[in-house]
Amino acid sequence: MSKMITAYCMKTKEKNVPMQDAVITKTARGGYMAQGNDGKGNKMTTMLGEAAALQAVKDGVAKKAW
Repeated sequence: MSKMITAYCMKTKEKNVPMQDAVITKTARGGYMAQGNDGKGNKMTTMLGEAAALQAVKDGVAKKAW
């Protein structure tokens, strides 16, 4: 698995943009969501599975917010 979290940037319409300063939160329904930016100030959000979210925290790519 890749060590970077990637997401779609709504503002620039680019796919697979590496996310910086990622913070992973748990949703009310039990899912995981990563929020961060693309390095240019554009905010990004992506949904993750439990395994991918916990692996990103373990690798030091993202911070845990719960």
